[in-house]
Amino acid sequence: MLAEDDDQKQSSPIRQRFIDNKRGAHKVKKKLYRILSTAVLTGTMAGASFAADFPEKDFQGVIMWGAGGAMDNVARAITPIVELELGKSIVLTNRAGGAGAISTNFVNSRPSDGYTLLYGAENPQLHKVLGLSKIDYADFYPVNILARGVAVIVTNNDKPWNSLKDLVADVQANPGEVKMGSTGPGGLPFVVGAMLKSTTDFDVRAVPFDGEGPGITALQGGHVDFMPAGLTAVREHIRAGRVKPLAVVSDEPIPGLEDIPLITTDLPDFKQFLPWGPFYGIFAKRDIPNDAKTELTDAFSKAASEEAFGRFMADFGAVMVNISGEVADAYLKHYQSVTTWSLHNVGETKMSPEEFGIPKP
Repeated sequence: MLAEDDDQKQSSPIRQRFIDNKRGAHKVKKKLYRILSTAVLTGTMAGASFAADFPEKDFQGVIMWGAGGAMDNVARAITPIVELELGKSIVLTNRAGGAGAISTNFVNSRPSDGYTLLYGAENPQLHKVLGLSKIDYADFYPVNILARGVAVIVTNNDKPWNSLKDLVADVQANPGEVKMGSTGPGGLPFVVGAMLKSTTDFDVRAVPFDGEGPGITALQGGHVDFMPAGLTAVREHIRAGRVKPLAVVSDEPIPGLEDIPLITTDLPDFKQFLPWGPFYGIFAKRDIPNDAKTELTDAFSKAASEEAFGRFMADFGAVMVNISGEVADAYLKHYQSVTTWSLHNVGETKMSPEEFGIPKP
């Protein structure tokens, strides 16, 4: 169904060659910096201080979801490239839980020095209306929105469903019995499930997991019946025939997914929510120093622009965005407006978006 891509098989030597080249360039850059620093110090008045260059130490990178999920894969692909740009290591850890609230609260509790980075998806933009947290991306500086994803509804191979229409019919015949893999309130499956509920009679039982990776594993084992998930998390499973795709959450064809029906084929009313999808970004506390913002933004922007990373993301099924600062803030607010009001209109929020000043789309 999905053609095998030779690029992926060649990714290791391509990546290694890329890393070797970047290391050489980085050594030249650091040598030049030392020369310039010495010149500046020599010409500085006696007693004047010279500001330390950022970064001076290694970073901590906190991944919002568990190992094997889309955000985890994206984080581990971009980080080695960024490390070469920064000249420092980024120690990655997974802090799943609370649909992203655990990781956002942790990063928000750290010092505002730019050395703790959040590798996060879209979920925090829903936390306020779902009553999960008082923190969203308004409290963070968007270092980079790397890419946006495409959602796909997949099912266990043993299920008789061959289309979304088949799944909906079974759900309607057995309300509350069909099990949907989820990542908790605010996660991609939760939002897609709510949108399905708003367009048709769709009463399912959600089973939460700490990320798409564990959810897809459970799906293959038959512990849940179907799951909406990011294409980045399930593409290889689809290619290998380990799961069965029923629909792409889009009203326009996605390159490489032409054989999978669009969700609007069986549910035309779903068009009101589209275009919609997850995104993958890097964030730091909003009040970190400006020099830290500049260095981090520059490093991630350059890394996201590298051909090796672009090819990785294209093969993964994501659409590159590569935006930061004010442009990224506008992107985040638009997502929050569309999604929170969509959920509120079908009764899936604890509080109205209006209470938090979130405008209607």
